[in-house]
Amino acid sequence: MESLKPEIIFTHESDLDGLVAGVLLQRLARKLFDTEVRLEAWHYNAWKQRDLRESSAWVTDFTFEPRLDKRNWVVVDHHVTEVKPTQAQLIHDVNKSAGLLCYELCRDYGLGSPALDRLVQLNNVADLFLEDDPDFVLAGDYASLVKIYGFWNLHALVNGEIERLLDHPLLEVMATKRRIEDPLGYEWSRNNISELSPTVGYVDTVVGNNNQIVHQLLERQATRYPVLVTLFRRANGVIIASLRSRNGEAHKVAVRLQGGGHANACGAVLPKAVRTIPDAVQYLRQVLNPTSETPLNSMAELFGSLEGKTS
Repeated sequence: MESLKPEIIFTHESDLDGLVAGVLLQRLARKLFDTEVRLEAWHYNAWKQRDLRESSAWVTDFTFEPRLDKRNWVVVDHHVTEVKPTQAQLIHDVNKSAGLLCYELCRDYGLGSPALDRLVQLNNVADLFLEDDPDFVLAGDYASLVKIYGFWNLHALVNGEIERLLDHPLLEVMATKRRIEDPLGYEWSRNNISELSPTVGYVDTVVGNNNQIVHQLLERQATRYPVLVTLFRRANGVIIASLRSRNGEAHKVAVRLQGGGHANACGAVLPKAVRTIPDAVQYLRQVLNPTSETPLNSMAELFGSLEGKTS
C-alpha cells in the first residue's frame, strides 16, 4: 500500500466498523505519505450511485464489486464477494471485521497501541456478532454509539481520536438503555410483527435497541419468519431498512432492495419517494411479492405511485 497514495478514502457510514476502519486508514495514509487524505463516509444506496472518478482511492467496509476493480485502488473489506480483482489490490477476509483488517495494516507500520487493541477487539466482536464472546454485550453498547449518535457526530465528539471512545461516558447511556428499554421493547415488538412476504416479517418497534430486539426474536424463535426487517426514518427524511436473519437469508433480501452488508445483518436505503413508515411497509410488500394481485409493470411505476401519494 505504501506505493499507492490515495486521493480519497471511502468508508461505510452506518456503523462502528466503518468509523474505526476509515479513521485507521486515514492514519495509515498520514504515516506513509505525510499528508491528510480526505475521508468520505457513505450509506450503501448512495455509495452505489457515487461516481468513482478518482484515479486512486482506498475503500473499506464496502463489498468488493466490479466497479471497484480499478488500477491504483485498494479495497480492504470482509463482506462476501464472488468478484476476483484484476487491477485493484484487495485485502479480504470474511472472518475479520474491516476495522481489524485495517488495524493489522496499521500495526505493520507501528501504529498500534493497547487502547486501539481493545477498541478494535470490541468492534470485531460487535460487527461479526460473536455471541459466544465474553465481551459480546459490552461490544454491542459500543456499536450502539454510532447507531444512536451518528458517524460524524461521534467523530467530531472525539476529534477523530477513536481511542477516546473507550470507557466513554456515553457508554453509561447505552448500558442503561439496554437494561431498561430492551426488555420493554422486546415484549412489545414480539406482538407486533406483520408479514411482508412469506419469509420476511416487519418488526414494529417503539423503544429499545432494534438490532438486539430482533436478535432475541430470532434466537428465541419467537417468530416464523426467517428474515426480520425494522425501519427507521432519519432526520433528513430518508428511510432505512435493517434486515436480520440467522442462516444467511437476510443478505439476499437486502440485495433485492439495492442494499448490502453481511449474510445475517445488512440494510438498504429506501427510495426518496418512500417518505413514511407506512409507505415503506407498502413498498416492501410490493417489491418482495412481485406476483401479488396488483403486479407492478416496472419499478418506475411503483416510484411514481408513491410520489403521487406523498406529493
